[in-house]
Amino acid sequence: MASRENSVLNRLDWITVALYVACVVVGWLNIYAAVYNPEQPISIFNFDTNSGKQLVFAGFAVFIIIAILVIDYRFWETFAFFIYGFVLLLLIAVLFLGANIKGSHSWFRIGPIGFQPAEVAKMATALAIAKYLSTPGTNLTRFKDQLNVGIFMLIPMILIRISDETGQALVIVGLLLMLYREGLPGIYPLIIIVAATLLVLSLTVETLNIAIGLAVVGALVIFFLPRYQRNRKTYTAMGLIYVGCICMVLATDFIINDVLAPHQRSRIEVLIDPNSHKRGAGWNVIQSKIAIGSGGIFGKGFLQGTQTKFDFVPEQSTDFIFCTVGEEHGFMGSILVIGLLVGLILRLIVLAERQRIKFARVYGYGVISIFFFHFLVNIGMTIGLMPVIGIPLPFFSYGGSSLWSFTILLFIFLKLDAQRSQIMSRV
Repeated sequence: MASRENSVLNRLDWITVALYVACVVVGWLNIYAAVYNPEQPISIFNFDTNSGKQLVFAGFAVFIIIAILVIDYRFWETFAFFIYGFVLLLLIAVLFLGANIKGSHSWFRIGPIGFQPAEVAKMATALAIAKYLSTPGTNLTRFKDQLNVGIFMLIPMILIRISDETGQALVIVGLLLMLYREGLPGIYPLIIIVAATLLVLSLTVETLNIAIGLAVVGALVIFFLPRYQRNRKTYTAMGLIYVGCICMVLATDFIINDVLAPHQRSRIEVLIDPNSHKRGAGWNVIQSKIAIGSGGIFGKGFLQGTQTKFDFVPEQSTDFIFCTVGEEHGFMGSILVIGLLVGLILRLIVLAERQRIKFARVYGYGVISIFFFHFLVNIGMTIGLMPVIGIPLPFFSYGGSSLWSFTILLFIFLKLDAQRSQIMSRV
Protein backbone atom coordinates (compact mmCIF):
# COMPACT_ATOMS: atom_id res chain seq x y z
CA MET A 1 0.00 0.00 0.00
CA ALA A 2 2.79 2.41 0.96
CA SER A 3 4.68 1.78 -2.28
CA ARG A 4 1.53 2.39 -4.33
CA GLU A 5 0.87 5.68 -2.52
CA ASN A 6 4.47 6.76 -3.09
CA SER A 7 4.08 5.86 -6.75
CA VAL A 8 0.98 8.06 -7.03
CA LEU A 9 2.76 10.95 -5.32
CA ASN A 10 5.73 10.61 -7.65
CA ARG A 11 3.49 10.75 -10.71
CA LEU A 12 1.23 13.51 -9.42
CA ASP A 13 1.41 16.71 -11.46
CA TRP A 14 2.92 19.02 -8.87
CA ILE A 15 2.63 22.08 -11.11
CA THR A 16 -1.15 21.77 -10.93
CA VAL A 17 -1.01 21.08 -7.19
CA ALA A 18 1.11 24.22 -6.70
CA LEU A 19 -1.40 26.31 -8.66
CA TYR A 20 -4.22 24.82 -6.58
CA VAL A 21 -2.47 25.65 -3.30
CA ALA A 22 -1.67 29.18 -4.51
CA CYS A 23 -5.32 29.79 -5.42
CA VAL A 24 -6.58 28.48 -2.07
CA VAL A 25 -4.07 30.55 -0.04
CA VAL A 26 -4.64 33.78 -1.99
CA GLY A 27 -8.38 33.20 -1.79
CA TRP A 28 -8.17 32.67 1.98
CA LEU A 29 -6.23 35.93 2.46
CA ASN A 30 -8.79 37.86 0.44
CA ILE A 31 -11.68 36.31 2.38
CA TYR A 32 -10.00 37.61 5.54
CA ALA A 33 -9.65 41.06 3.95
CA ALA A 34 -13.33 40.99 2.95
CA VAL A 35 -14.53 40.43 6.54
CA TYR A 36 -11.81 42.43 8.33
CA ASN A 37 -13.06 45.29 10.52
CA PRO A 38 -10.35 47.88 11.38
CA GLU A 39 -12.36 49.06 14.39
CA GLN A 40 -12.47 45.55 15.83
CA PRO A 41 -9.41 43.76 14.39
CA ILE A 42 -9.50 40.01 14.69
CA SER A 43 -7.04 37.24 13.99
CA ILE A 44 -7.09 35.58 10.59
CA PHE A 45 -7.32 32.29 12.51
CA ASN A 46 -10.50 33.27 14.39
CA PHE A 47 -12.86 30.38 13.67
CA ASP A 48 -15.94 32.53 14.25
CA THR A 49 -15.23 34.46 11.05
CA ASN A 50 -15.41 33.42 7.42
CA SER A 51 -11.62 33.38 7.14
CA GLY A 52 -11.28 31.00 10.08
CA LYS A 53 -14.03 28.76 8.78
CA GLN A 54 -12.44 28.73 5.34
CA LEU A 55 -9.22 27.50 6.94
CA VAL A 56 -11.18 24.63 8.48
CA PHE A 57 -12.74 23.88 5.10
CA ALA A 58 -9.24 23.83 3.58
CA GLY A 59 -8.13 21.38 6.28
CA PHE A 60 -11.01 19.04 5.39
CA ALA A 61 -10.04 19.45 1.73
CA VAL A 62 -6.66 17.90 2.56
CA PHE A 63 -8.41 14.77 3.87
CA ILE A 64 -10.55 14.69 0.72
CA ILE A 65 -7.40 14.83 -1.41
CA ILE A 66 -5.78 11.99 0.54
CA ALA A 67 -8.92 9.86 0.16
CA ILE A 68 -9.05 10.46 -3.61
CA LEU A 69 -5.37 9.59 -4.02
CA VAL A 70 -5.80 6.37 -2.03
CA ILE A 71 -8.90 5.19 -3.94
CA ASP A 72 -8.12 3.08 -7.00
CA TYR A 73 -8.38 5.18 -10.17
CA ARG A 74 -10.69 2.58 -11.77
CA PHE A 75 -13.34 3.31 -9.13
CA TRP A 76 -14.40 6.55 -10.83
CA GLU A 77 -15.00 4.97 -14.23
CA THR A 78 -16.58 1.79 -12.85
CA PHE A 79 -19.05 3.59 -10.59
CA ALA A 80 -19.59 6.75 -12.66
CA PHE A 81 -23.25 6.00 -13.36
CA PHE A 82 -23.86 4.95 -9.76
CA ILE A 83 -22.36 8.24 -8.49
CA TYR A 84 -24.49 10.15 -10.97
CA GLY A 85 -27.66 8.35 -9.84
CA PHE A 86 -26.85 8.88 -6.15
CA VAL A 87 -26.33 12.62 -6.68
CA LEU A 88 -29.65 12.82 -8.52
CA LEU A 89 -31.30 11.28 -5.46
CA LEU A 90 -29.63 13.94 -3.30
CA LEU A 91 -30.95 16.67 -5.61
CA ILE A 92 -34.46 15.25 -5.23
CA ALA A 93 -34.12 14.82 -1.46
CA VAL A 94 -32.93 18.37 -0.91
CA LEU A 95 -36.15 19.68 -2.45
CA PHE A 96 -38.08 18.14 0.45
CA LEU A 97 -35.52 18.03 3.25
CA GLY A 98 -33.31 21.01 2.45
CA ALA A 99 -33.07 24.11 4.60
CA ASN A 100 -34.58 27.34 3.28
CA ILE A 101 -31.63 29.69 2.78
CA LYS A 102 -32.41 33.01 1.05
CA GLY A 103 -35.45 31.45 -0.61
CA SER A 104 -33.54 28.46 -1.97
CA HIS A 105 -34.10 24.85 -0.90
CA SER A 106 -30.76 23.63 -2.18
CA TRP A 107 -28.85 23.06 1.06
CA PHE A 108 -28.70 20.25 3.60
CA ARG A 109 -28.01 21.76 7.00
CA ILE A 110 -26.49 19.67 9.80
CA GLY A 111 -25.81 21.98 12.72
CA PRO A 112 -23.34 24.66 11.57
CA ILE A 113 -22.35 22.66 8.48
CA GLY A 114 -24.11 23.18 5.16
CA PHE A 115 -23.85 21.00 2.07
CA GLN A 116 -25.15 21.86 -1.40
CA PRO A 117 -25.71 18.83 -3.67
CA ALA A 118 -25.70 21.10 -6.73
CA GLU A 119 -21.96 21.58 -6.24
CA VAL A 120 -21.14 17.88 -6.59
CA ALA A 121 -23.74 17.44 -9.33
CA LYS A 122 -21.28 19.06 -11.74
CA MET A 123 -18.66 16.43 -10.92
CA ALA A 124 -21.17 13.58 -11.16
CA THR A 125 -22.46 14.80 -14.53
CA ALA A 126 -18.92 15.10 -15.90
CA LEU A 127 -18.14 11.55 -14.74
CA ALA A 128 -21.35 10.11 -16.24
CA ILE A 129 -20.82 11.80 -19.61
CA ALA A 130 -17.17 10.69 -19.66
CA LYS A 131 -18.26 7.13 -18.94
CA TYR A 132 -20.91 7.21 -21.66
CA LEU A 133 -18.65 8.75 -24.31
CA SER A 134 -15.88 6.24 -23.55
CA THR A 135 -18.25 3.36 -24.36
CA PRO A 136 -17.16 1.69 -27.64
CA GLY A 137 -19.30 2.75 -30.58
CA THR A 138 -20.39 6.07 -29.09
CA ASN A 139 -20.10 8.94 -31.54
CA LEU A 140 -21.23 12.52 -30.92
CA THR A 141 -21.86 13.07 -34.60
CA ARG A 142 -24.92 10.81 -34.27
CA PHE A 143 -28.16 12.36 -33.06
CA LYS A 144 -28.91 9.41 -30.75
CA ASP A 145 -25.71 9.93 -28.76
CA GLN A 146 -26.23 13.69 -28.76
CA LEU A 147 -29.70 13.16 -27.30
CA ASN A 148 -28.44 10.78 -24.60
CA VAL A 149 -25.71 13.19 -23.52
CA GLY A 150 -28.28 15.99 -23.52
CA ILE A 151 -30.45 13.94 -21.14
CA PHE A 152 -27.46 13.43 -18.82
CA MET A 153 -27.12 17.21 -18.63
CA LEU A 154 -30.80 18.13 -18.60
CA ILE A 155 -31.94 16.03 -15.61
CA PRO A 156 -29.61 17.62 -13.01
CA MET A 157 -30.18 21.04 -14.56
CA ILE A 158 -33.95 20.72 -14.06
CA LEU A 159 -33.59 19.47 -10.47
CA ILE A 160 -31.13 22.24 -9.59
CA ARG A 161 -33.35 24.85 -11.20
CA ILE A 162 -36.38 23.64 -9.22
CA SER A 163 -34.40 24.35 -6.04
CA ASP A 164 -34.02 27.94 -7.31
CA GLU A 165 -30.32 27.71 -8.11
CA THR A 166 -30.33 29.01 -11.69
CA GLY A 167 -26.62 29.84 -11.66
CA GLN A 168 -25.53 26.34 -10.66
CA ALA A 169 -27.86 24.84 -13.28
CA LEU A 170 -26.32 26.99 -16.01
CA VAL A 171 -22.82 25.78 -15.09
CA ILE A 172 -23.69 22.37 -16.53
CA VAL A 173 -24.28 24.06 -19.90
CA GLY A 174 -20.56 24.83 -19.82
CA LEU A 175 -19.92 21.14 -20.47
CA LEU A 176 -20.71 21.89 -24.13
CA LEU A 177 -17.07 22.98 -24.39
CA MET A 178 -16.02 19.45 -23.49
CA LEU A 179 -18.53 17.93 -25.89
CA TYR A 180 -17.28 20.16 -28.71
CA ARG A 181 -13.76 18.83 -28.11
CA GLU A 182 -15.12 15.29 -28.37
CA GLY A 183 -16.81 15.77 -31.75
CA LEU A 184 -20.10 17.58 -31.11
CA PRO A 185 -21.03 19.43 -34.32
CA GLY A 186 -20.23 23.13 -34.15
CA ILE A 187 -23.82 24.02 -34.98
CA TYR A 188 -24.83 23.63 -31.30
CA PRO A 189 -22.36 26.16 -29.83
CA LEU A 190 -23.19 28.41 -32.79
CA ILE A 191 -26.90 28.25 -31.98
CA ILE A 192 -26.20 29.26 -28.37
CA ILE A 193 -24.00 32.17 -29.45
CA VAL A 194 -26.56 33.39 -31.99
CA ALA A 195 -29.39 33.03 -29.45
CA ALA A 196 -27.46 35.02 -26.81
CA THR A 197 -26.62 37.71 -29.37
CA LEU A 198 -30.25 38.00 -30.50
CA LEU A 199 -31.38 38.18 -26.87
CA VAL A 200 -29.10 41.13 -26.16
CA LEU A 201 -30.04 42.84 -29.43
CA SER A 202 -33.75 42.38 -28.83
CA LEU A 203 -33.37 44.09 -25.45
CA THR A 204 -31.44 47.05 -26.81
CA VAL A 205 -32.56 47.51 -30.44
CA GLU A 206 -36.02 47.87 -32.00
CA THR A 207 -37.42 44.73 -33.60
CA LEU A 208 -37.77 46.39 -37.01
CA ASN A 209 -34.09 47.33 -37.03
CA ILE A 210 -33.11 43.76 -36.11
CA ALA A 211 -35.26 42.40 -38.97
CA ILE A 212 -33.62 44.80 -41.42
CA GLY A 213 -30.18 43.85 -40.12
CA LEU A 214 -30.88 40.14 -40.53
CA ALA A 215 -32.14 40.74 -44.06
CA VAL A 216 -28.96 42.63 -44.93
CA VAL A 217 -26.77 39.88 -43.48
CA GLY A 218 -28.73 37.26 -45.41
CA ALA A 219 -28.36 39.21 -48.65
CA LEU A 220 -24.59 39.51 -48.12
CA VAL A 221 -24.30 35.77 -47.43
CA ILE A 222 -26.17 34.98 -50.67
CA PHE A 223 -24.02 37.48 -52.60
CA PHE A 224 -20.78 35.83 -51.47
CA LEU A 225 -22.01 32.24 -51.90
CA PRO A 226 -20.45 30.30 -54.78
CA ARG A 227 -22.83 30.16 -57.73
CA TYR A 228 -23.24 26.38 -57.54
CA GLN A 229 -24.62 26.73 -53.98
CA ARG A 230 -27.28 29.24 -54.97
CA ASN A 231 -30.10 26.74 -55.23
CA ARG A 232 -33.55 26.17 -53.79
CA LYS A 233 -32.20 24.08 -50.89
CA THR A 234 -29.84 26.83 -49.80
CA TYR A 235 -32.50 29.53 -50.06
CA THR A 236 -34.98 27.41 -48.11
CA ALA A 237 -32.47 26.78 -45.31
CA MET A 238 -31.61 30.47 -45.08
CA GLY A 239 -35.28 31.38 -45.08
CA LEU A 240 -36.00 29.02 -42.20
CA ILE A 241 -33.03 30.42 -40.25
CA TYR A 242 -34.29 33.95 -40.87
CA VAL A 243 -37.83 33.09 -39.72
CA GLY A 244 -36.44 31.32 -36.64
CA CYS A 245 -34.36 34.34 -35.69
CA ILE A 246 -37.32 36.70 -36.09
CA CYS A 247 -39.53 34.39 -34.00
CA MET A 248 -36.95 34.36 -31.26
CA VAL A 249 -36.68 38.14 -31.26
CA LEU A 250 -40.47 38.47 -31.10
CA ALA A 251 -40.61 35.89 -28.28
CA THR A 252 -38.01 37.67 -26.16
CA ASP A 253 -40.48 40.20 -24.78
CA PHE A 254 -42.86 37.41 -23.74
CA ILE A 255 -40.04 35.40 -22.12
CA ILE A 256 -38.65 38.39 -20.23
CA ASN A 257 -42.00 39.67 -18.95
CA ASP A 258 -44.11 36.53 -18.57
CA VAL A 259 -41.73 33.59 -18.07
CA LEU A 260 -38.83 34.85 -15.96
CA ALA A 261 -39.23 35.58 -12.27
CA PRO A 262 -38.98 39.26 -11.22
CA HIS A 263 -35.46 38.86 -9.77
CA GLN A 264 -34.28 37.08 -12.95
CA ARG A 265 -35.79 39.81 -15.12
CA SER A 266 -34.10 42.53 -13.08
CA ARG A 267 -30.71 40.82 -13.46
CA ILE A 268 -31.02 40.95 -17.24
CA GLU A 269 -32.13 44.57 -17.12
CA VAL A 270 -29.15 45.40 -14.91
CA LEU A 271 -26.81 43.75 -17.42
CA ILE A 272 -28.14 46.10 -20.10
CA ASP A 273 -28.28 49.16 -17.83
CA PRO A 274 -26.92 48.88 -14.25
CA ASN A 275 -28.49 52.23 -13.37
CA SER A 276 -31.97 50.84 -13.99
CA HIS A 277 -32.03 49.35 -10.48
CA LYS A 278 -29.61 51.53 -8.52
CA ARG A 279 -31.05 50.58 -5.15
CA GLY A 280 -32.01 47.05 -6.09
CA ALA A 281 -30.42 44.43 -8.31
CA GLY A 282 -28.06 46.99 -9.84
CA TRP A 283 -26.53 47.93 -6.47
CA ASN A 284 -24.12 44.99 -6.40
CA VAL A 285 -22.78 45.63 -9.88
CA ILE A 286 -22.43 49.40 -9.43
CA GLN A 287 -20.61 49.07 -6.10
CA SER A 288 -18.50 46.21 -7.45
CA LYS A 289 -17.28 48.32 -10.36
CA ILE A 290 -16.59 51.24 -8.02
CA ALA A 291 -14.56 48.99 -5.71
CA ILE A 292 -12.49 47.48 -8.52
CA GLY A 293 -11.98 50.83 -10.24
CA SER A 294 -10.89 52.53 -7.01
CA GLY A 295 -7.97 50.11 -6.71
CA GLY A 296 -6.10 51.69 -9.60
CA ILE A 297 -2.89 50.05 -10.77
CA PHE A 298 -1.44 48.77 -7.48
CA GLY A 299 -4.46 48.90 -5.15
CA LYS A 300 -5.02 50.49 -1.76
CA GLY A 301 -3.08 47.83 0.12
CA PHE A 302 -3.93 44.68 2.05
CA LEU A 303 -6.79 45.33 4.53
CA GLN A 304 -7.11 48.93 3.31
CA GLY A 305 -10.13 48.65 1.03
CA THR A 306 -12.82 51.19 2.01
CA GLN A 307 -15.60 49.71 -0.14
CA THR A 308 -14.85 46.36 1.46
CA LYS A 309 -14.67 47.62 5.02
CA PHE A 310 -17.98 49.47 4.92
CA ASP A 311 -19.90 46.60 3.30
CA PHE A 312 -20.91 48.51 0.20
CA VAL A 313 -20.77 45.30 -1.85
CA PRO A 314 -23.05 42.49 -0.61
CA GLU A 315 -21.73 38.91 -0.70
CA GLN A 316 -18.22 40.35 -0.58
CA SER A 317 -16.48 37.15 0.51
CA THR A 318 -18.46 34.79 -1.75
CA ASP A 319 -19.76 35.75 -5.18
CA PHE A 320 -18.01 39.14 -5.25
CA ILE A 321 -14.63 38.18 -3.78
CA PHE A 322 -12.91 39.55 -6.90
CA CYS A 323 -13.94 43.06 -5.76
CA THR A 324 -11.62 42.73 -2.77
CA VAL A 325 -8.78 41.69 -5.07
CA GLY A 326 -9.37 44.64 -7.39
CA GLU A 327 -9.72 47.23 -4.64
CA GLU A 328 -6.85 46.21 -2.37
CA HIS A 329 -4.39 44.92 -4.97
CA GLY A 330 -5.42 46.89 -8.04
CA PHE A 331 -4.90 45.98 -11.66
CA MET A 332 -1.67 44.11 -10.94
CA GLY A 333 -3.27 41.97 -8.23
CA SER A 334 -6.24 41.26 -10.48
CA ILE A 335 -3.89 40.15 -13.26
CA LEU A 336 -2.14 37.84 -10.77
CA VAL A 337 -5.41 36.18 -9.74
CA ILE A 338 -6.58 35.87 -13.34
CA GLY A 339 -3.13 34.52 -14.24
CA LEU A 340 -3.36 31.82 -11.56
CA LEU A 341 -6.74 30.62 -12.80
CA VAL A 342 -5.83 30.85 -16.49
CA GLY A 343 -2.56 29.05 -15.74
CA LEU A 344 -4.48 26.29 -13.97
CA ILE A 345 -6.90 25.90 -16.89
CA LEU A 346 -4.09 25.84 -19.46
CA ARG A 347 -2.20 23.26 -17.42
CA LEU A 348 -5.30 21.08 -17.24
CA ILE A 349 -5.63 21.27 -21.03
CA VAL A 350 -2.06 19.95 -21.32
CA LEU A 351 -2.89 17.10 -18.93
CA ALA A 352 -6.14 16.27 -20.71
CA GLU A 353 -4.43 16.02 -24.10
CA ARG A 354 -1.84 13.54 -22.83
CA GLN A 355 -4.36 11.05 -21.43
CA ARG A 356 -4.22 7.48 -22.73
CA ILE A 357 -7.86 6.60 -22.21
CA LYS A 358 -10.88 8.43 -23.50
CA PHE A 359 -12.64 8.43 -20.12
CA ALA A 360 -9.81 10.39 -18.49
CA ARG A 361 -9.55 12.84 -21.39
CA VAL A 362 -13.28 13.53 -21.54
CA TYR A 363 -13.51 13.94 -17.77
CA GLY A 364 -10.47 16.24 -17.84
CA TYR A 365 -12.16 18.49 -20.37
CA GLY A 366 -15.28 18.39 -18.22
CA VAL A 367 -13.25 19.79 -15.31
CA ILE A 368 -11.77 22.43 -17.60
CA SER A 369 -15.22 23.43 -18.87
CA ILE A 370 -16.63 23.83 -15.37
CA PHE A 371 -13.65 25.84 -14.12
CA PHE A 372 -13.70 28.06 -17.21
CA PHE A 373 -17.44 28.74 -16.90
CA HIS A 374 -17.13 29.72 -13.22
CA PHE A 375 -14.05 31.85 -13.93
CA LEU A 376 -15.59 33.65 -16.91
CA VAL A 377 -19.02 34.31 -15.41
CA ASN A 378 -17.91 35.20 -11.87
CA ILE A 379 -15.34 37.78 -12.92
CA GLY A 380 -17.62 38.92 -15.74
CA MET A 381 -20.49 39.66 -13.36
CA THR A 382 -18.26 41.63 -10.96
CA ILE A 383 -17.28 44.01 -13.77
CA GLY A 384 -20.76 44.21 -15.30
CA LEU A 385 -20.19 42.04 -18.38
CA MET A 386 -22.27 39.08 -17.22
CA PRO A 387 -25.59 38.82 -15.37
CA VAL A 388 -25.36 38.26 -11.62
CA ILE A 389 -26.28 34.58 -11.27
CA GLY A 390 -24.53 33.78 -8.00
CA ILE A 391 -21.75 31.33 -8.75
CA PRO A 392 -18.42 31.31 -6.87
CA LEU A 393 -14.90 31.95 -8.13
CA PRO A 394 -13.07 28.58 -7.93
CA PHE A 395 -10.87 28.27 -4.80
CA PHE A 396 -11.26 31.99 -3.98
CA SER A 397 -14.87 32.39 -2.85
CA TYR A 398 -15.83 31.52 0.72
CA GLY A 399 -17.69 28.25 1.26
CA GLY A 400 -17.05 24.66 2.19
CA SER A 401 -19.27 23.06 -0.47
CA SER A 402 -17.64 25.19 -3.15
CA LEU A 403 -14.06 24.47 -2.09
CA TRP A 404 -14.67 20.76 -1.59
CA SER A 405 -16.50 20.28 -4.89
CA PHE A 406 -13.76 22.03 -6.88
CA THR A 407 -11.13 20.03 -4.98
CA ILE A 408 -12.90 16.74 -5.75
CA LEU A 409 -13.28 17.71 -9.41
CA LEU A 410 -9.61 18.57 -9.75
CA PHE A 411 -8.00 15.72 -7.81
CA ILE A 412 -10.05 12.96 -9.39
CA PHE A 413 -8.54 14.11 -12.67
CA LEU A 414 -5.05 14.38 -11.16
CA LYS A 415 -5.43 10.82 -9.85
CA LEU A 416 -6.39 9.60 -13.33
CA ASP A 417 -3.46 11.50 -14.81
CA ALA A 418 -1.05 10.07 -12.25
CA GLN A 419 -2.00 6.53 -13.34
CA ARG A 420 -1.86 7.14 -17.10
CA SER A 421 1.44 5.26 -17.53
CA GLN A 422 -0.18 2.13 -16.02
CA ILE A 423 -3.22 2.24 -18.29
CA MET A 424 -3.27 0.56 -21.66
CA SER A 425 -4.60 2.78 -24.41
CA ARG A 426 -8.27 2.33 -25.15
CA VAL A 427 -8.81 5.44 -27.24
